[in-house]
Amino acid sequence: MKIIVREAPPRSVWALQQAGVHPLLAQLYAARGVRTADELDDGLARLLPPASMKGTAEAAVLLADAIAANRKICVVADYDCDGATACAVALRGLRLLGASQVGYIVPDRVVDGYGLTASIAERVKATGADLLVTVDNGIASIDGVARARTLGMQVLVTDHHLPALKDGAIVLPDADVIVNPNQPGCSFESKAMAGVGVMFYVLLALRAELRKRGVFDATTQPKLDALLPLVALGTVADVVRLDANNRRLVAQGLKRIRAGALPAGLAALFTAAGRAAAVATSFDFGFALGPRINAAGRLSDMTLGIECLLTDDAGRADELAKTLDGINRERRDIEAGMREQAQYAADAMIDEDEAPPPAIAIFDPDFHEGVVGIVASRIKDKLHRPTFVFAASQAPGKEHELKGSGRSIAGFHLRDALDLVAKRHPGVLLRFGGHAMAAGCTIAEEHFEVFEQALQQVAHEWLDAATLLRRLDTDGPLAPEYRRADLVDTLHKEVWGQGFAAPTFSEEVEVVSQRLVGEKHLSLKLKHQGQPVDGIWFGHTESLPARVKLAFRLDADEWQGIKRVRFLVEAAEI
Repeated sequence: MKIIVREAPPRSVWALQQAGVHPLLAQLYAARGVRTADELDDGLARLLPPASMKGTAEAAVLLADAIAANRKICVVADYDCDGATACAVALRGLRLLGASQVGYIVPDRVVDGYGLTASIAERVKATGADLLVTVDNGIASIDGVARARTLGMQVLVTDHHLPALKDGAIVLPDADVIVNPNQPGCSFESKAMAGVGVMFYVLLALRAELRKRGVFDATTQPKLDALLPLVALGTVADVVRLDANNRRLVAQGLKRIRAGALPAGLAALFTAAGRAAAVATSFDFGFALGPRINAAGRLSDMTLGIECLLTDDAGRADELAKTLDGINRERRDIEAGMREQAQYAADAMIDEDEAPPPAIAIFDPDFHEGVVGIVASRIKDKLHRPTFVFAASQAPGKEHELKGSGRSIAGFHLRDALDLVAKRHPGVLLRFGGHAMAAGCTIAEEHFEVFEQALQQVAHEWLDAATLLRRLDTDGPLAPEYRRADLVDTLHKEVWGQGFAAPTFSEEVEVVSQRLVGEKHLSLKLKHQGQPVDGIWFGHTESLPARVKLAFRLDADEWQGIKRVRFLVEAAEI
């Protein structure tokens, strides 16, 4: 592990301080590329305009016409938290804007697989729908969109994933309208928007179209900002890069949640997770609420998650949130067992005196396909290697297929790597898709070893020793005057996440004493610049030397009404 200190350009730090930004925040923001206080303005007026996203104007006309003609609209969702929140935003927003006939269908991870398939299009048609709207999927659903059009439905695709490739060329579905910042010809600046954010932008465009038609005016139009808590949750939970536009969406959602303006389902999820909505943070989205929504799609039926986000009945919300919490506990148990087996398999690949191979692929017939992505992420974090974890398909008639989910490291574009494997080994990949850092694929079980070797070959070619060296970017030493509980609260209120990392400091400290707690966590008594401070390293059991360079985050624990700062250790450079 190499601990690196981010560079905070002095001119940017000075400019932010001159604008009244707290000195510590000025340093942190500057190190993350913020140059002026203007970039920190999280007001709704600073959001990128919906008209700048290709397809929003056409989507608005399509939806406005459907609402005017009282046509039936069916939303096809996805089975993760982004897809669930996007579905809830679509239904709540369309109803606010006058749609009286709007429903949804969410695919089953096992039976249907990912995206809009031909069979799902047929199920949508059977509901009597005239207009099919995808959220968080559809950009790669060539056959599904074609089937929907053949059945006489109009199709609006809203998505944020990369388009499909065929023979190295981009292929788009033949939808009536596509809204996706990552489609060819779209100049929208935020390419990192989540699926829920794309749907929110479509609704903003629809409201503008309805104003133009005289349905509303500026004073009578529905307030779509009520949807922002759901937009914030889906954005953080999908681990998209928190660029300036995404940070504004998340910040606006957090403000409403802290003020108590949140749907009943979100309030119930905060309670089920043991978190307080009044002091909500982006961390709560990623590590408390998001996993409980995701668990439904992994192990059960994402309808439970979507219904929780749609209901306005507090009693029903409480019931659904408790059910989701129970499913999440089951998911954690399954994941723990799988992670142990996967780690054993990964360790078996590694000689004591050698580094791990440049890419990892693991399959076990006992793995559950709903949890392979989480396990891949854990193994990737531990070994710092692109990792795929496979499980046998549970779909009827597909038992010979393996469903894999992959997670990557910086410098290795996972979707592009799969595309290269597909070109070099035709027929091995039955289906694949995804992003740079996360992707999924399906292969025949007999082709697992071919896939493993092919992936490792690509990794050999693309990754060098510097990229394979685990490094942790930090914000350097913490000035002792900032080791205060009130500043911990200040930091927690800010929006941190993927691409805009939470503050992590690093410096040499003295280890006064150390002991194991719960048999798997290291409790520490430290001296930081001569002053005592407690520390904890979760999931770490090996003892530390008397002096050591640590990377740590700030936290505050409360005892008998007194808040005390403690260090949450992330890594040690030994």
